[in-house]
Amino acid sequence: MPTTSSAPGRRERNKQDKLERITAAARELFSQHGIDDVTTQQIADAADIGTGTLFLYAKSKSELLLLVQNSAYADALERGTAEASSLDDPLDAIMAILTPVIECNRTQVDNGRTYLREIVFGDHDEPHHRDAVGYSLATAEAVATVLSRSASVTPEDAAMRAQVVSAVMFTTLAATPNATSSVESLVAQIRAQVEVILPPVAKR
Repeated sequence: MPTTSSAPGRRERNKQDKLERITAAARELFSQHGIDDVTTQQIADAADIGTGTLFLYAKSKSELLLLVQNSAYADALERGTAEASSLDDPLDAIMAILTPVIECNRTQVDNGRTYLREIVFGDHDEPHHRDAVGYSLATAEAVATVLSRSASVTPEDAAMRAQVVSAVMFTTLAATPNATSSVESLVAQIRAQVEVILPPVAKR
């Protein structure tokens, strides 16, 4: 009886290889120069593909930034959620979730601020934008999970407060006066605001 292989075909492997090369090239160039000083032609050249091929994977430089930042955001959220699971104090656990995301957003300040702007004003039909919004929602869900540890906090209350926590992080990172703030300063600001948002039963 013939068996069915689940291994990807050559075409899919080629697509994945090109996507990885594009992501690596964009990440390196954006990290070195910032999004404003990098062209799509430079990214295509670094990935060893044509610009026409590049635009099959992302329609604009902003979408390339979303592609790069989404990958970093996913890793940061995974690390933070894992650390939070071992912490009993709700505030410490929530900040364990948020801190790697904050650090990820500030690796290159202009890139991080552009990423936040793209989440708000980007093309909602574009898959990289949908992924970015999804990671933002996943962050709020992770915070809600921490808040829900208390039996006296309803799922509805946890979800609402988690959305506010997520908004606090977003606006603090996006605020123009904070453009030159250090990661440590931003973490301290956000922690102070999150502590006010926590329900009394979650404060220790």
